[in-house]
Amino acid sequence: MNTQSDKNSLVWFITGTSNGFGRELVREALRRGDSVIATSRNPQKVAEAFAEHKDRLLAVPMDSGNCDQITKAVDAGISRFGKVDVLVNNAGYGFIGAVEEATDDEIKRVHETNVFGLLRVLRAVLPHFRERKSGHVVNLSSIGGLIGLPGFGIYNSTKFAVEGISEALAAEVAPLGVKVTIVEPGPFRTEFLAGSLAMAENEIPQYEKTAGATRAGASARNGKQPGDPSRAAMAIIKAVTSEKPPLHLLLGRFAYEHMADKIAKLQKDIETWREVTLAADFEN
Repeated sequence: MNTQSDKNSLVWFITGTSNGFGRELVREALRRGDSVIATSRNPQKVAEAFAEHKDRLLAVPMDSGNCDQITKAVDAGISRFGKVDVLVNNAGYGFIGAVEEATDDEIKRVHETNVFGLLRVLRAVLPHFRERKSGHVVNLSSIGGLIGLPGFGIYNSTKFAVEGISEALAAEVAPLGVKVTIVEPGPFRTEFLAGSLAMAENEIPQYEKTAGATRAGASARNGKQPGDPSRAAMAIIKAVTSEKPPLHLLLGRFAYEHMADKIAKLQKDIETWREVTLAADFEN
């Protein structure tokens, strides 16, 4: 077991660390002197990228669809560092296609990773948090978990699920000393629009101007996203280490402005239809 001289240092368990937010979180956590259990389907790549920190890094193989691998990864991390302080559920991928275009198999695959994989990892780590009466769950959602966008309906459904799971979880574990933060990034310059993106095989011409436009523009937007993944990682660490961490953490101007616009429109609908809404109850 690794003994750390700094009692304030954290042990992070981060999924999907080969690239994107996961990789940057590993980098920033190690930079601040923390220890990291980094899971990946290619752990050697992660170990080589951060070889200078091998005393504080444990790179382990893990597929979120394999319960045995998840259990082994959690056990190996606790055996090495003695605890886990922060779980970051980052592994996942995007999917573009109109709701009607997506097949059952395509929908199942993205839900398997983005929702069921997250739940499996949660169930593996939460007993440790409950036993210690402390811990912090960070679930990577998206602005797409708060706002539906044309072409992203199926992906939206996975991230809306993450939002609901996380909000309920936060209420369930708060009395147990465990915290939850949902991270909702806008477009960031990661591999999301490249290797971490799947496309519906079926294309319906009538959706050319909506979902089709999203599909066509994906490659053009890749590498030009305004969000900086390194700054996102620092923001997440700042939230986790704050005295009062947020339940919701929006990242980037795109996310902030689009969510503010949605709140305004939602408030308008609520007030416009207030009388109809209230009239649906039994009369006293």
